[in-house]
Amino acid sequence: MMNRRDFIEKTALLGSAAFLPISAFSSHKGPQYKMGLQLYTVHKDMTSDTIGTLKAAKAMGYEDFETFGFDSEKGTFYGYQSSEFKKILDDLEITASSGHYGFSAYLHQPEDDLKRFVDQCLEGARALDMKYITWPWIAPEQRTMDNYKLMSEKLNVIGEQVTSGGLGFAYHNHGFEFIDHNGENGFDVILKETDPSLVKLQMDMYWVMHSSPYTPKELVSQQPGRYVMWHIKDMDKVTRDYTELGNGAIDYVEILPDPVESGLEFYFLEQGGNYAHSPMKSVADSADYFKEHLQQYL
Repeated sequence: MMNRRDFIEKTALLGSAAFLPISAFSSHKGPQYKMGLQLYTVHKDMTSDTIGTLKAAKAMGYEDFETFGFDSEKGTFYGYQSSEFKKILDDLEITASSGHYGFSAYLHQPEDDLKRFVDQCLEGARALDMKYITWPWIAPEQRTMDNYKLMSEKLNVIGEQVTSGGLGFAYHNHGFEFIDHNGENGFDVILKETDPSLVKLQMDMYWVMHSSPYTPKELVSQQPGRYVMWHIKDMDKVTRDYTELGNGAIDYVEILPDPVESGLEFYFLEQGGNYAHSPMKSVADSADYFKEHLQQYL
């Protein structure tokens, strides 16, 4: 039988394993996930030349995408009807596994209006064979503790509707959720007041490193299996603004959580601005760095 001392030592080792660098977990050879890109990074290019932009991104090595800018009334992505956009993806042999949808406008709207919007999102997402619908943001004037509590209620309602519709639902963090409000913060409210079976999490690692008191590994250890998607982007060493992967201060080999413990299904590279040259050059440079230094772990 294991004595008490052996038990304590083994338990401590298991607990500390969660904080080892990702290289300690990744013994497999070759990528296990498709390299993804959040299309907000190249939004202007996508709206001016959708097909050319996707072709160029595929040539860089991107295989999976997260959309931004769905028009719920028209049922369009980048000006294309959902079915037309799906054909573009199929012709290029690429996928769109998640989309960011404009839920913040419905925070204070009647339930029937929100339900209708969710149904529209579901219709568009299903047409693209997406796996997740994601709530990405709330407006600056909405960032109060009362609204975080209200949003958590809405997240559960949407999560139930989306899950019943056959897809997954997730919330994407920025930095504002971690701002202290007299000993509370919005992110803690979201974690405590949403149902993990209905509301998954998309961890933006830049914003966690920028604004959270916790590291990505610590967040995963608190909610294992719930962080089904990641956003990976770098932080300028001086300004702390966005920058291309490899140009910044974030050591991803050190900070990436174990993808199995996280529950990871998809990840997306992203850069929200501050491009060294142009958005397309930035996503190309980030892809090159990722493939050389990080893809082996994912």
